[in-house]
Amino acid sequence: MKLRPEPAANSSGHFVNTPIAHAELIATFRRAEAEAAHKFKLIAAAAKKGPKAIRMAIETADKAAKRRDAYAKKLAALKVDLKN
Repeated sequence: MKLRPEPAANSSGHFVNTPIAHAELIATFRRAEAEAAHKFKLIAAAAKKGPKAIRMAIETADKAAKRRDAYAKKLAALKVDLKN
């Protein structure tokens, strides 16, 4: 049986997230951000293949952007600022 570490509580009794969880979330956000940028570039490449390919590329890019924005929202809730 594996024991999970107990979440740490701050002085006011609220549970806080560990730095490891923050790092994992930041890494996931960075991957989602890169994926979204790549998908938007694919729209230009799909332009040569016709309207159906363009539509599919736009839908895929939109989904990637939504994932990126969802991770950004989670990081904002944790008050993590990634502005470089």
